[in-house]
Amino acid sequence: MPSNSPVTLPALPFNPARLRSYILRLPLFTRLVLLIIFAFWVLELQTVWSVMNWGALIPNEIGIGGMYRLNTYPVIHAGFFHALLNVLALTPLLERFEAEHGTLTAVALFGGPLSTFPGGLYTLIERFILRSNTPVVGASVWVFLLLASESIKTYRSNPYFALGTYKIPTWTSPLFACVFVSILVSNTSFLGHLCAVAIGYLLGLGYLKFFNPPEKILRWVEGKLNLLGRLPHYVSVDQKTYGRYGILPTTGSAPEPSIAMSYIGSTQRLGP
Repeated sequence: MPSNSPVTLPALPFNPARLRSYILRLPLFTRLVLLIIFAFWVLELQTVWSVMNWGALIPNEIGIGGMYRLNTYPVIHAGFFHALLNVLALTPLLERFEAEHGTLTAVALFGGPLSTFPGGLYTLIERFILRSNTPVVGASVWVFLLLASESIKTYRSNPYFALGTYKIPTWTSPLFACVFVSILVSNTSFLGHLCAVAIGYLLGLGYLKFFNPPEKILRWVEGKLNLLGRLPHYVSVDQKTYGRYGILPTTGSAPEPSIAMSYIGSTQRLGP
């Protein structure tokens, strides 16, 4: 006799409701970055104008007329899967940064030093030390930069992790990530990732904090333009989760979790 009992479907590996809720809670600047990455990927589908030739970080093209490349290369990707993997890695890190520092600060830093410094360091090494001209693209420059900054925070509360009988400093985790990505994923820029990690360490140690806009000016701009009332998902200077420089470590605090460039023809991508 056939059974009339209902068929039970296997449980999904993730909760769609929780994923939808997370996406809807993303702050404004994070949403804007994801939208720009998607827009440039769509633009690259046409064949009239090459987005990568225009916006990739090409060391020999960095001059008076090519300085814009120091800001465009993180949001340009070599294909759909390159963009998708970088978006998946970047979103939680960027969302946390914006929640901790505010939207205006995120705009000022990622539109300025957190893009130009790793790109400039990469350009200097490529042009004047390696005598090479390897172009790079990809948001993984921000992924490794934020991982390095987070690893400094983790090191302050949890200095080591155990690997057998060895104690390895937690701040080294982004360096291991650089090596693993370079081994496992072809056409990635090991040098580009190292430059991002170096700037991330400076950020985590507080050496770049003078690039943060003063809170007095941020409050004046927010009040004058009524940004909190006009812009959905905007994070104001007074809404930051942990304050300007994050949580200060205490003896009883639990350790923060550490969140463990392809070619234009030959343009290296930053990340998988």
